[in-house]
Amino acid sequence: MKKSRIGLLIAALGMIPATSWAQVKVGAKAEGAATKAQAEATVDADAPAAAAEGDAAAAGDAPAGEGEEPGAEGEGVGDICKIDPAACPVLDMPKEAARPIKESIYAVQQIYVMRARRFEFSPWWNLRSLNDQFVQHPGPGIGVNYYITNVLAIGANFRYYSPFNVDSAFNGQVRRAARVAVPLNEYDWGASLEFSYVFAYGKFAGFGDFIFEYDSYILGGVGALSTRPIAVIDPDNRNFEYEPKLAFNVGLGLRVFFNRWFAVNAAVKDYGFNEKLENLETSRQAPGDKSTWLGDNSFTQNVELQVGLSIFVPFSFDYRLPK
Repeated sequence: MKKSRIGLLIAALGMIPATSWAQVKVGAKAEGAATKAQAEATVDADAPAAAAEGDAAAAGDAPAGEGEEPGAEGEGVGDICKIDPAACPVLDMPKEAARPIKESIYAVQQIYVMRARRFEFSPWWNLRSLNDQFVQHPGPGIGVNYYITNVLAIGANFRYYSPFNVDSAFNGQVRRAARVAVPLNEYDWGASLEFSYVFAYGKFAGFGDFIFEYDSYILGGVGALSTRPIAVIDPDNRNFEYEPKLAFNVGLGLRVFFNRWFAVNAAVKDYGFNEKLENLETSRQAPGDKSTWLGDNSFTQNVELQVGLSIFVPFSFDYRLPK
């Protein structure tokens, strides 16, 4: 009996150290739980990154332009943006829209009509002589100009007066009322070589809805004018013949274009020449002596108002733009 009690006591004492050794301290148990939670959190954090990396790899394997949001970097260009990111800039559109616009835009209109290396045919009618109240010299005329440059031209013209000279009613009234005869002259024809220079061109609005192009030019030339005195002092015995005389002319003109080859043309031209007037005295002994018919020479100016058309040939042209 006693021996059995001693055996039980020894067995109990032998189990005490084993039990103490098998238990875990409270601090160690808490530290192990924290380590386990941190490991689980690390695994959870790495999972989305791994998933995103897998999605990116899948998008890279897909064809260009598929699986990408509109406006994303490198849209439709495949792997170019990966090789050279500078080739695919990403703009912040709200920020760009808010930037002030300081761009300068220069609008330069091309010249409406190019004249260089084109011919201008200009028929006109001389409406009246602006500085002669006694006799008028209307008549048709035609001119041809060739433009060496866009503003400089050389040309020639011809004018015909013979059937259209008109003695004004004012002259007849003066002769009847004052018994004073004024020596008059009439013209047969005229021709000139001229240079013209376009010094201004532009456009203006007409009739509220139309834009007209125009140019202004000056001209000068030399030629001949065939004239003769009108027998006023002694018409019964005197009969004059036309004689050509050296004549100089200057002028100012305006063209209004309806298209690139057709225009209305108006010009004021001053023709100056040395004219021989009828002698105011008559010879009673030899009224038929032609040497007594002409009087003094006088420098005469005839200022004409001419209105006509301008037709440019060729009808079309090409602009030569700078490269």
